[in-house]
Amino acid sequence: MGRQGAGHVRHLMAKLRVLELNTRQVAGELGVTERRIRQLYQAYLQSCVQGQASTWVTGKSGGYHGRVIPETVADLWRKMLGARPPAPYAFAASEALRLHQFAVDRATVRRWAFATGCAHAGPPKAKARAAVRRWQCAEVGALWQLDASPHRWFGEEGDLLPLLDMVDDCSRVIVGARLYPQECLLAYMDFLPRAFEEYGLPLALYVDFHSFFFSKLPDNLTYLGAALHRYDISLKYAPTPQAKGKIERQHQFWQNRLPSYFAAEGLHQIAAANPHLDALRCHHNRQELHRELNMTPSAAWGKAKREERYVLRPFRADPWWKYIWSVRQRVRVASDGTVCAGSVRLRLGARFNAWVLRCDHPDGSMTFLANEPGSGKPVVLLKYQGTKPVWTV
Repeated sequence: MGRQGAGHVRHLMAKLRVLELNTRQVAGELGVTERRIRQLYQAYLQSCVQGQASTWVTGKSGGYHGRVIPETVADLWRKMLGARPPAPYAFAASEALRLHQFAVDRATVRRWAFATGCAHAGPPKAKARAAVRRWQCAEVGALWQLDASPHRWFGEEGDLLPLLDMVDDCSRVIVGARLYPQECLLAYMDFLPRAFEEYGLPLALYVDFHSFFFSKLPDNLTYLGAALHRYDISLKYAPTPQAKGKIERQHQFWQNRLPSYFAAEGLHQIAAANPHLDALRCHHNRQELHRELNMTPSAAWGKAKREERYVLRPFRADPWWKYIWSVRQRVRVASDGTVCAGSVRLRLGARFNAWVLRCDHPDGSMTFLANEPGSGKPVVLLKYQGTKPVWTV
């Protein structure tokens, strides 16, 4: 608007004040947006109240405020936006902050992408909108939402793999996110204690009616439910997928980001991908603003704790902890003093024709115990590392 004289602009504002013109007509006359006209009109009215309408001027626009993009950040964005599928602009901005401490918004990345020819080829593929938020817990640790998200994380030609995902309902802190070859009992036995050791023990987990969590026999606990019950963690069941809106939106968050990130970084295996996933999770919790909370998840967590809205119980060492989070079964020692361990037989010594407890751990190792939980401290008879782990986590 620098080509327009101050007197001409004042004249148009006066016409707008007496309703001889509207904002659209004034915007067309001055070649600016209607939003800018409303801003100018507000300033003009203030000058009228002060008796300075005849001397009011628009002021300077401030000139160019664009930021110079460092070459290291530009190289990162070229890699991310050149991956297949390309990374979302918001994720590119997040990675610039995480890796290069360069704070920038999504719109700046988008403008840079169009200016350099790195923009997305077309509009993103439409996805079903996740359920809107209807309620949330007031205390950190009162409820953690848990679910699995099957997706082709390593590209359209890759396998359909589950990502186990868990979020604190109050603060939106992602307390766990990890890829596994399949959604099985051992996967949950690896995933849950990791989160409990890092953050503490919640009061309840919000889950679906999967057979891992829900028993069809009244008043009976599943194997996983019994492990949670030992540490006084309840299960709350969501009646529909829409009832778990927060975790469903988090699935979309990961599905939008991880395939392009893994493609850009050349990651094709779970073992190599999970450490990156841990770093992305921590960065999101500490640095990224949550739209609904208007603060980062970590800030919301800290705020709740200061306000004594915090019911998370600290993790304390338990001699049975490692064995509770394993798949246990009773096995009989043969007459020659050996037990079966997969494709091999192991000798336990002088225990002939006796029952022992075999614990299969998520890393593929096995432990043989002389007693079961609830009968004193665990008595270890033998530890067997195995030939290879079930999977590398």
